[in-house]
Amino acid sequence: MPVVVVESPAKAKTINKYLGKDYVVLASYGHVRDLPAKNGSVDPDDHFAMTWEVGNDSKKHVKAIADALKDDDSLILATDPDREGEAISWHLQETLTKRRAIKKSTEVKRVVFNAITKSAVTEAMKNPRDVDQPLVDAYLARRALDYLVGFNLSPVLWRKLPGARSAGRVQSVCLRLIVEREMEIEAFQAREYWTVKALLNNARNHEFEARLTEFAGKKLDKFDLADQTAAEMAVQAINSRDLTIRSVEAKPASRNPSAPFMTSTLQQEASRKFGMGARQCMNAAQRLYEAGHITYMRTDGIDMAPEAVTAAREAIKDRYGAEYVPSSPRIYKNKAKNAQEAHECIRPTDMTKDAAALKLKEQDQARLYDLIWKRTLACQMEGARLERTVVDIASADGQVVLRANGQVVLFDGFLKIYEEGRDDVVDEDDKRLPHLTEGEKAHKRDVIPEQHFTQPPPRYTEATLVKRMEELGIGRPSTYASIVTTIQEREYVTKDKNRLIPEDKGRIVTIFLLNFFKRYVEYDFTAALEGELDDVSAGDRDYKDLLARFWKDFHAAIEETSELRIAEVLDVLDDALAPQLYPPREDGSDPRTCPQCGAGQLHLKTSRTGGFVGCSNYPECRYTRPINGDTDDSGDQILGEDEDGNEISLRSGRFGPYVQRGEATEEKPKPDRSSLPRGWSKDEMDLEKALLLLSLPREVGPHPEDGEMIEAGIGRYGPFVKHGKLYANLKEVDDVFTIGMNRAVEELAKKAESRGRRGAASTAKPLKELGDHPDGGAMNVYDGRYGPYVKWEKVNATLPKDVEPADVTAEMAIELVNAKASKKGTKKKAAPKKAAAKKAPAKKTAAKKTTKKAADSEE
Repeated sequence: MPVVVVESPAKAKTINKYLGKDYVVLASYGHVRDLPAKNGSVDPDDHFAMTWEVGNDSKKHVKAIADALKDDDSLILATDPDREGEAISWHLQETLTKRRAIKKSTEVKRVVFNAITKSAVTEAMKNPRDVDQPLVDAYLARRALDYLVGFNLSPVLWRKLPGARSAGRVQSVCLRLIVEREMEIEAFQAREYWTVKALLNNARNHEFEARLTEFAGKKLDKFDLADQTAAEMAVQAINSRDLTIRSVEAKPASRNPSAPFMTSTLQQEASRKFGMGARQCMNAAQRLYEAGHITYMRTDGIDMAPEAVTAAREAIKDRYGAEYVPSSPRIYKNKAKNAQEAHECIRPTDMTKDAAALKLKEQDQARLYDLIWKRTLACQMEGARLERTVVDIASADGQVVLRANGQVVLFDGFLKIYEEGRDDVVDEDDKRLPHLTEGEKAHKRDVIPEQHFTQPPPRYTEATLVKRMEELGIGRPSTYASIVTTIQEREYVTKDKNRLIPEDKGRIVTIFLLNFFKRYVEYDFTAALEGELDDVSAGDRDYKDLLARFWKDFHAAIEETSELRIAEVLDVLDDALAPQLYPPREDGSDPRTCPQCGAGQLHLKTSRTGGFVGCSNYPECRYTRPINGDTDDSGDQILGEDEDGNEISLRSGRFGPYVQRGEATEEKPKPDRSSLPRGWSKDEMDLEKALLLLSLPREVGPHPEDGEMIEAGIGRYGPFVKHGKLYANLKEVDDVFTIGMNRAVEELAKKAESRGRRGAASTAKPLKELGDHPDGGAMNVYDGRYGPYVKWEKVNATLPKDVEPADVTAEMAIELVNAKASKKGTKKKAAPKKAAAKKAPAKKTAAKKTTKKAADSEE
């Protein structure tokens, strides 16, 4: 039986139903190979030779495919119809050939289908082809670029900017968008303006609203009524005059439906309507695709197959009537700068089935399918027919003119089932007006002046950020979700009320790149590079020539920056951020003078958590403030005093907000301090809460078994109870202040029991496998008593506070264990002959993902 290989088990299960028992359908579980996460995996000195390794988890999947080929000499590669899918097929063919599972006699075919339906799959099987090498070359170029940027730029960041995690080729450009928008908001100066509206009645006593558009014979511009005085004069002018309907103009209008979904517009609309993040949206879409409900969801095409258009028109006629079907089908043409291979839009595979008919149990899938189904049918429906009415109301002398706008829907058309959402509120008057005729009187009920201020540009949401990236031509459909998610996971950006806000460390990284690697975070440069990659996929450009040109200049920039000292880097960043860090003071004094000691100079500094402004007189003066300002001159907020008369203050430090008791003295150089725990807002802090924090650790009582005191507190990893050297985590911060003896003993007993089980086990399960150390021996990440750590032989190296286990690379692990080994005086053993040939495996999680993230992770 021919062996068919797809990416995911869900997809394999669906396809197996269509092909039947004459085929063996297996899953590769995403990419089977990746570049080892260490230096040298891409060698610029050897014509950009790339070293690939099969991931640990992928080995069993490759073996299963190889075993299946023993019984049949036919392999059908049926991975997704895009660059990543082509790359997975190429990797499989290369890997199986090296294993000798593919022999000279083995027939290897590549098939693609845009939807997992019986007709699409069976039709694809009739039209096999070879693996598309230009598409593979485009993947290789993109993967090499991302690797070269990540593995050469990230170490520079680690050395020059403590706390910086890494920098990706497209992630850095995306981060720049968010940071620059935030700086626009901070630099924004609001401008006041006024409008005047009137509530009027017609002769039949029907109310309507109109706005002042002309005053004193002049058409009003936005800022003509600049203050309350001007607005009040306009109000008096209206009140002192009789008003008459001067003109009524009704015009027909129409609205046409939006194009069907592609990846970016689907993510945008799911964000607007449901608040879905890009990754959440794509995960739901992936499951819908694998179940055969929708077409392929990573696409920048908006065209629809002719048979799908016909099916949509028939479904519209059956459900809503022939009047909702236009005389001819609607044709949509792609306008994207970086159009990928000619993919179809995202649409249902069966137009007759709405969300209710599919009976989807998972809420995200049900909501997303309903959105796709409605948008698809709407795009082939008749337009909406409207009537827009403009009414001018004027005084007899023409000194005052008001305007009322109204709109009536004559035929709803596509609006019957769908209307596209908006990113920001638009002031569009579509209210129905009462019947008004020229010459009739308009009776004033009320005239209202309204104050307004111009608003800064809004922060990006995930939806508007994806839209902007698409407009600039950076990224591609399969990378939008991973790019937006990664900058949040690296704590460069946080999301608050669906808006993206740059953290201090994200801002510092962006300013660093703009000053030392400006070319590589320029929008035009990144978009042009995407265009060149598209040329590679079309077979019009050699990918190694592209890499050589990029590497020559990039390597020179890396070498130049590597020679700089941290102090030099901070001086450059300090100057670049000076207008923002040191705004003019009202008293005209030097904005760089420390407001606390009056002698030191303020300067940009960095820590593991990002940038901050500190005094040059440290440690004598400990004044600090965040780089985004937002503090008074003292940097402190006095909350009150404790029972002994000590001042309790709320402050902002390099590690975030904290409360402090009193000031540093010679007798007590370090006053009592406590950081605000996660979930506690600085704006909600008061004296009572501050005293609670400063009272920690709290004594719960003596343990009933040995009499040793049980304490509750908040530590590096959150709230806990402690008995001797045994710590047990608590779920909520409030538990620290309320937990009693019974529950404390119970939580400690649970922790002791779980530790006992771990200790009894012959081997603990690692959080992440990192491959072998260059000197031999496996390196793994484990969860330990004092937090996650890397274990190599007998060396245990605790992870830095700001590094998550999932983010640890083999290179980082080698540095950590080598540093720990040198401190302990541990002698490194010589590399065994066999171990020397081993390579660090690809990230363990890469092979697990059914979505293709291996190539996207560095972008």
